[in-house]
Amino acid sequence: MPQGLPGSNPQQTRFGGKGSSHNGILVTALLKSVIALLYEQVQATPFCGHGLRAAVCSGALFRVAFDVAEQAMKHDGIPVRQIKRTCPSGALSTHLVGHYCAMATTLPDNTLFTKCVFLATGALFFLYFRSRRNSNARGLPLPPGPKGLPLVGSLFSIPATVKPWLAYAEWAKQHGDIFYFEVLGQSFLVLSSLERVHDIFDKRSANYSDRTPLTMLVELIGFDFNMAMMPYGSWWRRHRRLFNEYFHQNAVHQYQPIQTRGTRAFLQRLLVTPEDFMHHTRHTFAATIMDVTYGIKVKDFDDPYIIRAERSLEGLAAAGVPGSFLVDFVPALKYVPSWFPGASFKRKAAVWRRYNGEVAGIPFQYVEDKYEQGSAPPSVAASMIGRLPNKGDPTRDEERIVARNAAALAYLGVYTVQTCMIMFTNARSTGGADTNVSALQSFFLAMTIYQDVQKKAKEELDRVVGSGRLPEFHDRKDLPYINAIVKETMRWNLVNPLAFGHMSTGDDEYDGFFIPKGTIVIGNAWLLLHDPAVFSDPEEFQPERYLKNGQLDPDARDPDDCGTFGYGRRKCPGRHFSDNSLFSIISSVLSVYDMKPPLDEDGKPVRVEAQYTSGLLIYPVPFKCIIKPRSAAAEVLIRECLEGDHE
Repeated sequence: MPQGLPGSNPQQTRFGGKGSSHNGILVTALLKSVIALLYEQVQATPFCGHGLRAAVCSGALFRVAFDVAEQAMKHDGIPVRQIKRTCPSGALSTHLVGHYCAMATTLPDNTLFTKCVFLATGALFFLYFRSRRNSNARGLPLPPGPKGLPLVGSLFSIPATVKPWLAYAEWAKQHGDIFYFEVLGQSFLVLSSLERVHDIFDKRSANYSDRTPLTMLVELIGFDFNMAMMPYGSWWRRHRRLFNEYFHQNAVHQYQPIQTRGTRAFLQRLLVTPEDFMHHTRHTFAATIMDVTYGIKVKDFDDPYIIRAERSLEGLAAAGVPGSFLVDFVPALKYVPSWFPGASFKRKAAVWRRYNGEVAGIPFQYVEDKYEQGSAPPSVAASMIGRLPNKGDPTRDEERIVARNAAALAYLGVYTVQTCMIMFTNARSTGGADTNVSALQSFFLAMTIYQDVQKKAKEELDRVVGSGRLPEFHDRKDLPYINAIVKETMRWNLVNPLAFGHMSTGDDEYDGFFIPKGTIVIGNAWLLLHDPAVFSDPEEFQPERYLKNGQLDPDARDPDDCGTFGYGRRKCPGRHFSDNSLFSIISSVLSVYDMKPPLDEDGKPVRVEAQYTSGLLIYPVPFKCIIKPRSAAAEVLIRECLEGDHE
């Protein structure tokens, strides 16, 4: 199935050439149709053969739902009436509607919920296809792509693979670097070259920066505070502007001391329990971002802040993939009461929403209380609180919401990947730090497999830094091979191979093609970073591909430009913080630890394979490696640097 965050068109739309109606009218029409069906079904009065009272039938409900422009809807009984339609295919449409309703009424009597869904979905499809007839006035062709069937589109053409980025790469070979397809009425556009990505996401960003969230994830679970899922507009810009003030390229240097302490704590944990290195990556980024954002020091084990976040983000893992819940296709279902048969999604959402409110509100409230007492430690949240308007100012409440949301974005972003890992691999292990957790685990995997790369890195560190201290941020400019490892780690198996989908807010004409509004546009980041024409042996881990004459090659294709942190105006604003964290940990680990494959019963190295999970986000499948200090002197260095930090 396609991946990305789908959404609906926030602009006004014309249906059947008849007046203009806001997008909410469609939802209202469908909702009232479903409510009417439910209402009539439960009345203790005679029913017709279709399972409804004689005065109302499903066809009548559908007729009213279709007549969006006139909004001829009533809750208690909807009269059947003739409606003049301007669509030239009105007769055919009416016939199809009747056939669809007849299909719906053949469902068993005890599947009322299924009937409602079936009817509402049919109305959606009908309105969608009828509105699309007049949107392409110039008759431009759609971009090439796999041929589809009526209604379902290319649903059955999608290869049966758990790695859709590979399937899209094959389609790119057949159809070119821009191709189009539809699935169940939703249009998708996949970009497979850097030129297309820049044209669409950078040069035309005004039309391709929307990302209307999923009904289940945002409205029911409560991820509406997450800037990454907000619709493109003024509210999103306010959040981004505030977040950028604290995490832009020239601001993140102030967090380097905290990142350094986090790195050294990580080295100590590896010394005690090296076999838990995948768990330690999770705790390291959690502790670092909690300290930066809220000034809170988390516990080594069973920290309540981390536990709440992980429970909350189980909802993200469950609902973050489009189509996971039917309510995403039929938003009107969000009004179904939680006790109703088949509405278990409402009960699940209520649990996740409670934790969601706690992880966004509790740490911010903690800092706010400390700030009023004059004892708040330095943090991003404390700074934001200090800048809020005075109490009594009518703008304070709204500004506080923006500040709370921006802080929570940094906080929860850390756990996003970790939680998905829990769901998909049963391992213990989620802003910019999302990518860090998976990338750091990929680093350990690469070092275990590619011993020659590890050897070259240690030689550079010994030459530049020496063996008497750990690397610092000021050493970075003199460590080109370490920087190349950081880049190759991001390229080799990026955490989100298809990045997150953008959505077009209006019809567009591009390179002679017509791109309908509401199209989900996906940049195949995996293909951009595994193109054999650009990267020789792309499946191999080769930091040398980023070097030229012993220095970083400015002309090499940078993962940062290819979707590792997103595209265009939606590019992750925490990427500079993430880059610093990766450099600090990678350089420090290589300076004092050796990473080797495990040994079998005969004492021979076991071959470790680079295997990854699949889904919206990917991680290395849990693997084993031997992690030991390089020398007795290295072990002493680890212990001494930690003792110095805790004085």
